[in-house]
Amino acid sequence: MSKAYVFTANGCEEVEALTTVDLLRRGGVETVMVSITEDLQVTGSHGIAFQADQLFGESDFSDGDALILPGGMPGTLNLQGDERLLAELKRADAKGSWVCAICAAPRILGSLGLLKGQKATCYPGNEQYLEGAEVTGQAAEISGHFVTGKGAGCAVDFGLALLSVLEGKEKAEEIARGIQWQH
Repeated sequence: MSKAYVFTANGCEEVEALTTVDLLRRGGVETVMVSITEDLQVTGSHGIAFQADQLFGESDFSDGDALILPGGMPGTLNLQGDERLLAELKRADAKGSWVCAICAAPRILGSLGLLKGQKATCYPGNEQYLEGAEVTGQAAEISGHFVTGKGAGCAVDFGLALLSVLEGKEKAEEIARGIQWQH
């Protein structure tokens, strides 16, 4: 079984965070929601409060197969401002773990130089932050050990792409059929 960590911050896009967690858990991935704040309760960019599973400071991410960032504003900026998280993303990249982001959050990966030479997608208007990446505009993009997604409307595509790299294409297709995804 794969293990994924989804990092949350106040102002993150609820659909991107929770859809991703839901799809990964349906597919058998041990998925842990981590709050970068000092509180388990996180309030998304549209005022929807939800509870993370653990706090960043209580966590050891060395067993993670994937680190995942939802977008949204100001959530993306809050994630990007957390030096502990940036260090974990760099460690995961160096280790070859999956490093994943959707919507505005791929800009975090781009600012760290992680997307150089990779195909990537993001929310329109954030392309200039994807330093060295070939921006495709696709709903979801898998390149190297990175998965990126375009935005909230593409959260299912993003989640299924993650599931396919973590548990295989057949599992992703099974979950897609189970949720009646006809995209």
